[in-house]
Amino acid sequence: QVHLVESGGGLVQAGGSLRLSCAAAGDTSCISDMGWYRQAPGKERELVAHISSGGSTMYADSVKGRFTISRDNAENWLYLQMNRMKPEDAAVYQCRAHWDCGLGPHDYWGQGTLVTVSS
Repeated sequence: QVHLVESGGGLVQAGGSLRLSCAAAGDTSCISDMGWYRQAPGKERELVAHISSGGSTMYADSVKGRFTISRDNAENWLYLQMNRMKPEDAAVYQCRAHWDCGLGPHDYWGQGTLVTVSS
């Protein structure tokens, strides 16, 4: 099993920056892809950014050029650097880890961290 804990959320002014972190613990050796998702009130959860085990990244169009996802495989951390933030970036952000140790794939989720952006 894998336990994910996000941190770094908070209140930021529009145009400002935040860095989210996600610590992974447990059987992390079987984690492959990881990602950041967000869900705003009244909206469905959406993918923000994704990173493969090899470091390939992809981003939602709405955050391209502003957000950067990265990971530290040695220390089992996932990060999301958010710059030039907009009010529409406000949401609960969750990290996700795709895990497969040959017993069947499973996606683990963190509990989420709240990001608020003031205009």
